[in-house]
Amino acid sequence: MSRSGADLALLLLGGFRALADRATAELADRGYEDFRPVHDFAMRAIQSGAESASDLGRRMSVTKQSAAKTIATLEERGYVAREPDAVDRRRMRLIVTERGLALLREGESIFDEMRAQWERQVGAGVVASLEGALQNLVGDGAIRLDAPGWSVRDLDP
Repeated sequence: MSRSGADLALLLLGGFRALADRATAELADRGYEDFRPVHDFAMRAIQSGAESASDLGRRMSVTKQSAAKTIATLEERGYVAREPDAVDRRRMRLIVTERGLALLREGESIFDEMRAQWERQVGAGVVASLEGALQNLVGDGAIRLDAPGWSVRDLDP
């Protein structure tokens, strides 16, 4: 059965949504009920060098105000904190806390479990073939976990 390019795009998006929704639900079951996928993108951007609301906004392709709101939420929940910059003590920079790092590790573990489930469902070879095909089509440098926006190519490597 031949499908359109749009069908393929929707199928890929559906696969991502199924994984993300299941991971979010599983994180909630494991005590992180206040966590959403956008928080993962924000924390990974902070880990990779976004030190302010302006930096985070640029990396996530959102306004500075939206980034500031996300930061406030993550701070309130104990996932990120601000600390004085090592060079300029007057400047505060964002860091991911131990609680935030634990959550990211837990999320990675959940994705590993879901991959194993897919392998049991359709076979490890099928999953490896799918992954290889996507890697070939998407390329090595296209996936940036710190930037959910469409302007990933505009970020410094």
